[in-house]
Amino acid sequence: MTALPQGSAPGSTADESAEAEVAPEPAQGIAAGDPAVDGADGGGGSEMAGAGEPEPESPGDSGTPDANASSEPEDAQPDGETGTSDATAGEESGPFDATAEEPEPTAGSEAADAKAPEVSEAAAELAAQRELRARIEQRKAEKEAPIPAGTKLSGQAADLLAAVRAVESGEKAGTAFFGGPTPAPRRPAPAQQSAPVHPRAPEPAQAPATSAEALASVRAVLTRGGAPEALAAQVTGTLGEQAAERLGADPWQLLAVPGVRPEQADGFARALLGAECRPDDERRAAALVGWLLEQAAVQGHTALTADDVRKALAARSVPDPDEAVQQAIAEGVVLVFQDGLADEPEPSEDAEDAEESAEPVEVLLGLDRYALAEESLADGLARLLNSPVRDDGSVWPEGGELVRAVAGSGLVAHTGGEAARAESAAVVTAAAAAGLRAAVAAHTADGQRRLAQLTGPLAAFTVAGLLSGEGPGRDADGALALDVLVVQDATQLDVETAAMLVESLPDGCRLVLSGDPGVLGPAGAGLVFHDLLAARICPVVASRLPDPGPVGELVSGIGIGELNQVEAPGKEVVIVPVRDAGEAVHRCVQLLADSIPRAIGIPPEQTQVITVGHGGSAGTRALNAALKERLNPGSGRFGGFDPADKVAYAEVPGRTVIGTVVGADAQGLRIDCAGTPVLVPKERVESALRHGWALTAHQAVGMRWPAVVAVLPGDAAQGLNRAWVYTAFGRAERHLSVVHGVDQALPRAVAEILPAPRTTRLTPLLHGLLKTAE
Repeated sequence: MTALPQGSAPGSTADESAEAEVAPEPAQGIAAGDPAVDGADGGGGSEMAGAGEPEPESPGDSGTPDANASSEPEDAQPDGETGTSDATAGEESGPFDATAEEPEPTAGSEAADAKAPEVSEAAAELAAQRELRARIEQRKAEKEAPIPAGTKLSGQAADLLAAVRAVESGEKAGTAFFGGPTPAPRRPAPAQQSAPVHPRAPEPAQAPATSAEALASVRAVLTRGGAPEALAAQVTGTLGEQAAERLGADPWQLLAVPGVRPEQADGFARALLGAECRPDDERRAAALVGWLLEQAAVQGHTALTADDVRKALAARSVPDPDEAVQQAIAEGVVLVFQDGLADEPEPSEDAEDAEESAEPVEVLLGLDRYALAEESLADGLARLLNSPVRDDGSVWPEGGELVRAVAGSGLVAHTGGEAARAESAAVVTAAAAAGLRAAVAAHTADGQRRLAQLTGPLAAFTVAGLLSGEGPGRDADGALALDVLVVQDATQLDVETAAMLVESLPDGCRLVLSGDPGVLGPAGAGLVFHDLLAARICPVVASRLPDPGPVGELVSGIGIGELNQVEAPGKEVVIVPVRDAGEAVHRCVQLLADSIPRAIGIPPEQTQVITVGHGGSAGTRALNAALKERLNPGSGRFGGFDPADKVAYAEVPGRTVIGTVVGADAQGLRIDCAGTPVLVPKERVESALRHGWALTAHQAVGMRWPAVVAVLPGDAAQGLNRAWVYTAFGRAERHLSVVHGVDQALPRAVAEILPAPRTTRLTPLLHGLLKTAE
């Protein structure tokens, strides 16, 4: 997209966010019992207590980038990054200031304070109590009924709801902004006692055919606007056969195309509209609202507060953000929600305290696809929890706490690290012994392999495999033929995938969501597992099985915010200090190609490098270039790849598989993924395939290797947080080397910096359907 016309918005623009400075903290150390992987001499760099020094440079090392390179690293990218952006999905700060002000609380009704004359104190108190109870009952009744605009809300919140009521009543059109089929209406939440209707299995979407005439027309419009003609197919696929006409009438609809930024759409609009292009154009404002919420979804949010959207619009030079938001609602670009209304307090003796305890309604804006997915997921989880669990009358065998919880509940949450997988496997074994149809699903094929070692290959699948037809098959109603399903790595479930999975389960099926809350969140929108834990509507079983060895001890401490020294007599944990990014790349190559195979006995193909981002002087691109030159040099005759290259293939956004290049033909590049042949279509090689010796932590989630080299160059300090360190270090099974150049930023990240929060609606939706579990 760099060829698109650049430029600021019509009028002045402002940055959406600023980088926060990191203050140094006193150094803490993690160290092995033996100070080096292999007998090494001194090396420069930041010192840590007991840290191992790197080995001397070997003559065979080559391909190391210039040590003086100083480009800033790009943000860590989730699985499935296709080259359009290097932004982290959900783990870095979103498009808005995280410290946005909360909306002002709405004023509650005033308590009557006039006392009737000649009334005793006891009688007055009783009258006040009756009046307070009446007000509370009235509020509860109002919560269950539609809220007329301006009654419970005031000011901008009331205006937003009034706009929605206008669309619902038919006074204004509700046509979706980007055209296409009209979005499905929001389904009202069912009453707690009603039984939800079981949905059908999802049907695969069919890509519409694009005519040559439509492509030619789009190319002509793009050329007039100064945009590259290569975008024609992508624009037509997004906007449909009438894309040329729609762009001519509204150039800012170009923002609907993935990868296009507002400044590029503004330049395109200026070229087409000339003097008519203004910053207060309603078409621009509506397009920006939709774009902001799409970008928020990339960061993991399923909705945003109205205040955050208004602030972001102001930063994009929209003169009247309030009007822009209301216009977007009226046109059906976004939906408005009022989730989070606090439960009413019980009657108390102090009426004023009861009034003050009421919390304000927070107005949220969201796209319909995520709103419907979250509501469908909440309905499905409530259905599973309320439905009588399916059982043939046989008795479950004796088991641990998790087995007992699953035997008595349709929905159970299970937390724990790698060792806790044994407990998940025990549930499947116990269910099968009780005569029930049981299976376990993981996020990645590597996770499936590790589970199959515990349960047997016939009961272990991937989530994607279950949804695509693998596994137990489906019954006459289209539901999975299962009585018990355990989903491992549930922290990686985004809201849309989780909704499809839960909708595929029959009534009476037991669902166990098992995951490690410390790892990075999913690449897609939502935070399903954490929201379920926060809702407390089902049994939660915390595993007490610790991950074994020095690496497990180190990672367990990181999970609670402590970067501890660990005893590692077998060189299980080694620290390699470096001065700069160039030295970090060099030491990484040396560790992978020489030191770890010689001292630990783990070959390079079983060692994975993990770094913070794709860009920068020690990102995945630089590291993979250096590692390829050392381990498998070649000309890259197959689209930049050679036979025996280690590659990372993003099948879909959020799911990466690791393989080795076998060859290429007219259909595309052929790779081998742990014995499974995979064909990467030639049109996807450039966008979906990378060299795989080095990955980001987001790409590595759900996989483990015998050895891991975590690379932390100095310019990566801003990308560190506790979840990143926990995830990266926890990918190692036997050995962990830390190429350390961030000084005090590492202990500070572990102790203080948590992942940026995501704005989601699942927890309040579950609270509206189910009572919180005590």
